[in-house]
Amino acid sequence: MNKAYTANKTELSYSFSTESGIFETLMEVPEFGGAPEKIDVTTLSSTSKQYIPGIKDYGDLVFKFLYENEDEDSNYRVLKNMEDEAAEDSDFKPAKFLLVYPDKSAHAFDAIPSIKIDSGAINGALTFSATMMLQSDIESTDPEEFGRYTFKEEETEV
Repeated sequence: MNKAYTANKTELSYSFSTESGIFETLMEVPEFGGAPEKIDVTTLSSTSKQYIPGIKDYGDLVFKFLYENEDEDSNYRVLKNMEDEAAEDSDFKPAKFLLVYPDKSAHAFDAIPSIKIDSGAINGALTFSATMMLQSDIESTDPEEFGRYTFKEEETEV
C-alpha cells in the first residue's frame, strides 16, 4: 500500500542577517516546480515547430500565514523587516529559506518577501501572505538527502 502524507507538520525556516528560525504560523505553501520557457528555433526548412528549453519560471511563490504581530519575533514582523531592508539597502543579501515536508523532502531557495495582509471576513482568521521574489534557483532534495542543508554562506544543510 502506498503511504500518503498531509501537509501538516510542513515547516518553513529562514536565515536572514544574523537571525534564523522557523515560521510557526504557516498555513499554506505554494506549488513548487516550473516549466522552462520555450525558445522557438524553427527554421524555414523545418516541417514543424521546434523548441529548446529556456529559463525556468517558478511563477509566484505565495505562502499564507496566520496574522500575529505582538512582538519583534512575530512571523509577520520578521518577514516585513526582510521586505523593508531589501527596499532600503542596495547591498541587501536576500534571506535563505528552507521548506521541509513531513517526509523530509525539501526545497531551499533565496528570496525577498513581499508582504500583504489578506482580506478579512466575519468568523474568518486574519491572515497575511508573503510572495517570495526568487533570487536563486530552487534546490530540491529527496528524504534520504535530509541533513544536507544548513544556513551557511556557501553550503546549505539542515
